[in-house]
Amino acid sequence: MSSTTLAPPAVAIRRFEEAPLGAEVLGLDLSRPVSDETFRRIHRAHLDHHVLVFRDLRITPQQQIEFSRRFGPLQIHVLHQFQLPGHPEILVVSNVVEDGKPLGLGDAGHYWHSDLSYKDKPSLGSMLHAQELPAEGGDTLFANQHLAWEKLPAYLKRAVEGRRAEHSYLAKYEALRQRSPWRPKLTQQQIDEVKPVVHPVVRTHPETGRKALFVSEHFTTRIVGLPEDESAELLARLFEHTTRPEHVYRHRWQPHDMVFWDNRSVTHLATGCPGHLRRRLHRTTIEGDVPF
Repeated sequence: MSSTTLAPPAVAIRRFEEAPLGAEVLGLDLSRPVSDETFRRIHRAHLDHHVLVFRDLRITPQQQIEFSRRFGPLQIHVLHQFQLPGHPEILVVSNVVEDGKPLGLGDAGHYWHSDLSYKDKPSLGSMLHAQELPAEGGDTLFANQHLAWEKLPAYLKRAVEGRRAEHSYLAKYEALRQRSPWRPKLTQQQIDEVKPVVHPVVRTHPETGRKALFVSEHFTTRIVGLPEDESAELLARLFEHTTRPEHVYRHRWQPHDMVFWDNRSVTHLATGCPGHLRRRLHRTTIEGDVPF
């Protein structure tokens, strides 16, 4: 009796037609090795569309870690309290509290931001895999920063070209702690891990060469070399422009979605959900390059 080994189904990549960014990936099976050809297609689609939504991805934490590592070294979040036990590479994003103890970071993404922009080497990208989803709410918004740069008024382009801005993890941390049960008091060691850094206001994508705005309301504190009032006014105009509706894709989560976004190309925001509904996701974060 002969047996036949069935080939894995082909991976399909479909652009979101009515959104300024984003595509969905169907048929990816991470329980099998991902071929070099398939990986190249996914990598190219990530560069082209900035946000990829892998549908119905039923994977283990270790499989998420291994797939993430195909794109580069992984970064460990400073809030080690919310690491997935046994998998420090995974940050648990969750509003669930059990026995008075938060299982994860429940207010992650409260402000628009690019992940780890406060590091010398900010994130290349993040993968967020749905574990438990609420019956309502919980959407994530993504804003295309290449498009934001291209549509920036000429007078603002002149104002920011060549400028650099400071990014700090601590910028809004204490304000969040005052109203959030998920923000622990940081140790001195954790504070030392997140010293402020300075990056270009307009960065060049290291793989595509496209320019993008690289500021966010969560982590960008000031524009270097400007008086405080001028810096604050310019940043306010940039924050408003970068997140205009025409730049934004709203992701409505489906069970077992994993979303992979390019932090060099987009900022994102969590819209929140009713507090009594459980939400839990696993995030891996891939190290990028020094912005230029």
